[in-house]
Amino acid sequence: MKLFYTFLLIFFSSFSFGQNKTIAIIPEPVTLSAVQGEYTLKGPLTIGISDNIQAAEIAGYLLNAITAPTGYLTTIQKNNSNANIKLILLSPEEKVLGNEGYKLSVTPSSITISANKAAGLFYGVQSLLQLLPKEIASKTVVADKVWSVPCVEITDFPRFGWRGLMFDVVRHFFTKEEVKDFIDDMAKYKFNLLHLHLTDDQGWRIEIKSLPKLTTVGAWNVKKIGTFGTFSKPEDNEPRDYGGFYTQEDIREIIQYARDRFINILPEIEMPGHSLAAIASYPELSCTPGADKYKVNSGERFMVWPPSGHFYGLLDNTLCPANEKVYAFIDKVITEVAQLFPFEYIHMGGDETARNFWEKSPAIKALMQKEKLKNLDEVQSYFVKRVETIIRSKGKKLIGWDEILQGGLAPNAAVMSWRGIQGGIEAAKQKHEVVMSPSTFAYLDYMQGDRAIEPPVYATLRLNKAYQFDPVPNGVDPQFIKGGQANLWTEQIYNTRHMQYMLWPRAFAIAESVWSPKQKKNWNQFVRRVETHFDRFDIAKIKYSPALYDAVVAVKNNGKDLPLIELSTEVEGLDIYYSFDNSFPDNFYPKYKEPLTMPKDAAAMKIITYRGDKPIGRMIVITSDDLKKRAGIKSGK
Repeated sequence: MKLFYTFLLIFFSSFSFGQNKTIAIIPEPVTLSAVQGEYTLKGPLTIGISDNIQAAEIAGYLLNAITAPTGYLTTIQKNNSNANIKLILLSPEEKVLGNEGYKLSVTPSSITISANKAAGLFYGVQSLLQLLPKEIASKTVVADKVWSVPCVEITDFPRFGWRGLMFDVVRHFFTKEEVKDFIDDMAKYKFNLLHLHLTDDQGWRIEIKSLPKLTTVGAWNVKKIGTFGTFSKPEDNEPRDYGGFYTQEDIREIIQYARDRFINILPEIEMPGHSLAAIASYPELSCTPGADKYKVNSGERFMVWPPSGHFYGLLDNTLCPANEKVYAFIDKVITEVAQLFPFEYIHMGGDETARNFWEKSPAIKALMQKEKLKNLDEVQSYFVKRVETIIRSKGKKLIGWDEILQGGLAPNAAVMSWRGIQGGIEAAKQKHEVVMSPSTFAYLDYMQGDRAIEPPVYATLRLNKAYQFDPVPNGVDPQFIKGGQANLWTEQIYNTRHMQYMLWPRAFAIAESVWSPKQKKNWNQFVRRVETHFDRFDIAKIKYSPALYDAVVAVKNNGKDLPLIELSTEVEGLDIYYSFDNSFPDNFYPKYKEPLTMPKDAAAMKIITYRGDKPIGRMIVITSDDLKKRAGIKSGK
């Protein structure tokens, strides 16, 4: 019945939505009907609320958001009579809205947000703020602004209950206040799950009081600047003072800050691989002789990734599955983590375990014989099952990356599928809960545009591809798909400005993929809304990537060992201009119309996009050697 009602709402709202180009809500609501007229906020303002503590807190949030840019005196009253903005908790509840849905009604005389639960009121507030002029994003008063809201009727609720972003605070440490800013930004787009990646080879970021070396030793490395993975090995005399960690009080403060914005936090404690920070702190956790000499990694190469995909470690960064001290260690860690985090899941990692040291370990061989384990997949499965038992003993559920499927999955474990969608499909077939976060659609550390101008990472994920994300693959029972999330790994992200650049606008695409009905996704409409939010980000001084305006470059061999270049754009209505003569093209240069063969003696190609008579994309410069390499043409030809 709910699906039929949703279909009717979508059908009858589609025409009116397309008529009003001033409306640009992300993620797109289930139904939005724009009608004639507008409501103009004028001071002083009143926000009326139900007699409910959470409703009062949401009203306070809205008050702060409105007061800063408008300067209006705004008050909260515990009734809705004569209030400019009314926040109403419904009784009886409307089943279609669920726990996170809302209705937003704007008429020429008032604004009303109604919901079954406080979370719905909060999400309704986010949509209301997006209906206001872009200057609402200002942190200071905007003088002489008319604060008008178009008249609309919105009914909205999420497609999935798990709408996440993963933030890696290990590879580069981000302060408590920076994490709060991250939470603020994700809340505006109705994300409700922050996955905090707290431990890895480059650091241990959470205080464990029973294991103090994890933060006195494990939280610090040598500061390096450049391209992660290529750094020189730190010298013994270089100070290990780069990094940091969150005290348990910091963690409680972050959790409460997120809960006030209806966001849960999933802690990830990475194991058995990616554990060098733990081993540098407590070498007895390793199976490998010489681990007492290990140091927290600073970004220097310590693993090898050959083309075959069978990577291996240059040192052993794994917790030893055959060492009983490891399970005692894990029990201590999980005990304190479970007491801190109210969320029902704890993430154990489980990915990218380099097993070449296990292959020659007498302890591992003895474990295999004792437990009748046939191979190293089963060794890892043995480890995962013991970790699952520990996590379950603390009243929590285990979730891990899709590698935990190898060798047999622990009976109560959930799977986060990152190596494409196949791991999630397999887990769902086994009737395990699944969160989809495939690198093919949702890895926000990947390059966003052409590699000639993007900070170097090993793969590219353009906005259009991210927008194609659908957490439910064909043929999979949707009851096992909890939702989806995007992952932001920070090996190459040193600061918040670049973090924002990598996050937006691709996080908009993920937000819409996990909230909005699949039938309502429309790329061209989405681009229009994204551009509107760019204007808001400019005012809020939030950085974002303009890569969607850049030319898309595809290269192949023309059959005569010269690069054949095909150009296109993600966004409709853009023109591409180019040069091969080392000069900088503008809209008086040749316009791209058909595939081009690079002149034999050209040193480079320069490309730029225009919208009308204004440049909009970035100037891309690609050398002839790079073009030949992309075409598979050997140098020298």
